[in-house]
Amino acid sequence: DGLETFRRILQINPAQKAIIVSGFSETDRVKKVHAIGAGAYVKKPYILEKIGLAIRDELLKDAMHSRDM
Repeated sequence: DGLETFRRILQINPAQKAIIVSGFSETDRVKKVHAIGAGAYVKKPYILEKIGLAIRDELLKDAMHSRDM
């Protein structure tokens, strides 16, 4: 499952970024993934533009955070 996978990835690389893609409405599991650092939530079905925008937004957040340091 995505939540457990992301937790394991964070053990290896704590700076790993992620977006959430799901066919379900925002649930407690989505909130848990957000709480451990995942970014945007994109609901299925989606168009590639939405995925691209979500990725861009997460990368921009990271770049802005790095610039502010």
